[in-house]
Amino acid sequence: MTEYTDEEQRIIAYLRESVTRGERYFRAKNIAEAIGLSAKQVGSRLPRLAEKSEDVEIEKWGRARSTTWRVTRS
Repeated sequence: MTEYTDEEQRIIAYLRESVTRGERYFRAKNIAEAIGLSAKQVGSRLPRLAEKSEDVEIEKWGRARSTTWRVTRS
């Protein structure tokens, strides 16, 4: 996990825990509220994390007012 920034580590840890509990769909603002970052900070990192995360698969799922992300275990 050393290749992740502090913010990315917090996001990945949150997503791992949430997926373990059975959650699958996320919005950046909900993740941000849970871990103490802004929605913009989370939203800008999710596409990069989708490319470099090996333990969770992050996929852009839908876009209404804000993007929904589908997260599953890899």
